[in-house]
Amino acid sequence: MPQYERDCMSTIAATPETLDSLVAGYNRLTKEIAKVIVGQNEIIEQIFISLICRGHVLLVGVPGLAKTLLVHTLSQAIDLSFGRIQFTPDLMPSDITGTEIIEEDVSTGRREFKFVKGPIFANVILADEINRTPPKTQAALLEAMQEHRVTAAGETYSLPDPFFVLATENPIEQEGTYPLPEAQLDRFMLNLWLDYPTFDQEVEIVRTTTSAHEEEIGHVMSGEDLLSYQNLIRSMPVAENVIEHAVRLVGKTRPNGEDTSDFITNYINYGAGPRASQYLILGAKALAALDGRLTPLIEDVHHLAVSVLRHRIVTNFNAEADGVSTVDVITRLLGETE
Repeated sequence: MPQYERDCMSTIAATPETLDSLVAGYNRLTKEIAKVIVGQNEIIEQIFISLICRGHVLLVGVPGLAKTLLVHTLSQAIDLSFGRIQFTPDLMPSDITGTEIIEEDVSTGRREFKFVKGPIFANVILADEINRTPPKTQAALLEAMQEHRVTAAGETYSLPDPFFVLATENPIEQEGTYPLPEAQLDRFMLNLWLDYPTFDQEVEIVRTTTSAHEEEIGHVMSGEDLLSYQNLIRSMPVAENVIEHAVRLVGKTRPNGEDTSDFITNYINYGAGPRASQYLILGAKALAALDGRLTPLIEDVHHLAVSVLRHRIVTNFNAEADGVSTVDVITRLLGETE
């Protein structure tokens, strides 16, 4: 277990009272976000689930769906520091982590190196259009996402806690982009796809964004509250059959496994790894907690299966030729494991 998790594992028992506190905090948060964001209730719920599970989110959507506004509003409502990194082809790793500069002491004339922290040193990081930068720069996020620290010039610097990366991708414009390596994709707990708003939602969006009135976002949750919720989720018990079901579901995505179906062997090159099983259980815990339940059910695992598995399954040429997507594969697997 990484050091940052060991440092934050103070025990908070899962009781009806602590769950009520979590649900009340979440309701205040969604009410505050709704001042600015119209709709997207399920996306907001799953982002919050990832946040209290110490996970990261890859958000995919066409331009103009308020991805940046959503994460900025979230950081304001939870009273967290916010950093935005606009990924471009010429972005360097030091532009993310920080760099050393020579600083001169005016009184003594002595010069020494000083580390200037980059935008990664914030609680909430928006990695905007993460696939627009080469793998070398994308890799600068790996250590930060996994270990909550960065290494620069031989020194290791801890990142603030809580720490959360929300990366965005534009699915319709692929010219000049660099696909994310599977190792980095696996660091994201959830892969969420934003859809267009409904007609009524878009009418409300236009009405509120073309007027002179601007809503102010208040702090309805603190960083300390969030850390306590994260510890609460870890303390929740899970039935053995729910854990076994999650592991069995993930195992079925792997070709040539013991319980692998023929259609998996035919359409999948690589299945999901153990991190998918971990995130399914953590997410199921969080979903149960938001529903006021002390322990998750198999239905909670299924509810998050698409978001957890979508980016961890690699389809082959047969799937592309037959028009079979990863979501189609996951949906069929869920039908087989009811």
